Amino acid sequence: MKNTFIYLDSCNTCQRIKGELELPDSIHLQNTKESPVTEEQVEFFKDQAGSYEALFNRRAQLYRGRNLHEKDLNEEEYKNLLLDHYTFIKRPILVYKDIAYIGNSKKVVAAAKEALLNE
Repeated sequence: MKNTFIYLDSCNTCQRIKGELELPDSIHLQNTKESPVTEEQVEFFKDQAGSYEALFNRRAQLYRGRNLHEKDLNEEEYKNLLLDHYTFIKRPILVYKDIAYIGNSKKVVAAAKEALLNE
């Protein structure tokens, strides 16, 4: 998988992290609203994170809007939701040298920074 930064352009946290990482020009930018994640990408992320559920953004407005918080979702349902709407994918995601750094936790952002510094 090529080096890519997957983010939502309207997300302030994504924009802040994008700036913090000082991404080199070799990183492809993918705004999930304009270019949703592909099934191939979701499969790759699942392999990296361990499950589809680990990729799922429970803070998405649609999560409550569709009453998903009241359901006990299985892995297949998580996968389908991730492919159904861009807001369900946890973000940002940096794919760099075949490793995915998923989400916005301080630990993940620090690891992504470290990887980019060790170019």
